[in-house]
Amino acid sequence: MGFMGSCPIAGVIWQHLHYIVGLQRLGHDVYYVEDSARLPYNPETFEVGDEFDYAAQLLDRLAREFEFKNRWSFCARYLPDNPSAGLPLKKVRQLYREADAILNICGTQEFNDDLLTSDRILYIESDPGVEQIKIDQGARETIAYLRRHHALFTFGENVGDKSFPVPSHRFKWLPTRQPVVTDLWKTRRSPPQSAVLTSIANWSTSGLKDITWRGKKYLWSKSPEFLRFIAAPKKAGETFELATDIKDQKIKGKFERNGWRLTSPLQLSVDYWLYRDYIRGSKGEFTVAKDQYIRLNTGWFSDRSACYLAAGRPVITQETGFSKNYGGEKGLLAFQSLGEIVEAVKMINADYPAHSKAARAIAREVFEAETVLSSLLARAGV
Repeated sequence: MGFMGSCPIAGVIWQHLHYIVGLQRLGHDVYYVEDSARLPYNPETFEVGDEFDYAAQLLDRLAREFEFKNRWSFCARYLPDNPSAGLPLKKVRQLYREADAILNICGTQEFNDDLLTSDRILYIESDPGVEQIKIDQGARETIAYLRRHHALFTFGENVGDKSFPVPSHRFKWLPTRQPVVTDLWKTRRSPPQSAVLTSIANWSTSGLKDITWRGKKYLWSKSPEFLRFIAAPKKAGETFELATDIKDQKIKGKFERNGWRLTSPLQLSVDYWLYRDYIRGSKGEFTVAKDQYIRLNTGWFSDRSACYLAAGRPVITQETGFSKNYGGEKGLLAFQSLGEIVEAVKMINADYPAHSKAARAIAREVFEAETVLSSLLARAGV
């Protein structure tokens, strides 16, 4: 269960597809269900509303392309009588009763009486820190919601150990990683000579998802971190490209003066194959992490960065505490300072083929979907 129909952005779509295809390859009988009161977003009209034609058409196309035809449902809980596309609600209710496991991807699925017939719901948290802080602050709704799950998994691999400052309060968090079906990203083509380090990001400075814990504010947006390291391409003598939508002309100018190339993310967001082509056509990725992930030392790692690695594209990314588990040398380089970014660029340029090969090897060793998902199901006891 997830939200790739109601939020049909390319990165979100791939995040869900890796679970579906990975579970299929393990031999499981996989269904995809959205059964939510959340209004769907149409990325072509930029509107949120109660029409779900776009979501249904997208899910139908994905089901045909990725072999879950006649195994999907979109149920509009926000409308009277709960109309659905794909499988009818009657069949969905049967799945809830009989499924060996229900994966609540990104923890976005709200509960309803039909779903609560299952005691095999697995929480998969992609954004560590927020829920743990809510628990520490005694948020009753969050505590009740999480306790209703059979097991709790998080991309924050440090959650629950001494390096993560937020108490667990008897909640058992199991570390997991974004599964990636690496052969879907593999390419024999070397990046063209004109290729540069790229990334794709949502440029938001609203502060709506910032959270305050023990007198300190932890920021949700990546934007302040990009601005903190805005001089990186100029200092490294490289062009970096960022697919994002910055409205502020002064900020855009500042990026451009520091060696950045800015490109529109709109088509990449709508077309998941174009999104893949953009990553595979890049020299590698340079990106930052959210303040929340960094200062809480979560051990989080980006699912998009894992796709760059799977394509054999080296990644330079901000340290969140992940490097104690993997990466840190060839193929995947962590930084905390501007000087470390410059050094990482030099290292990649000195032996690009070795870093490309290492990136691919990390993806297969650390993020391969079959390995990640077999471990997840085994530890959940299903």
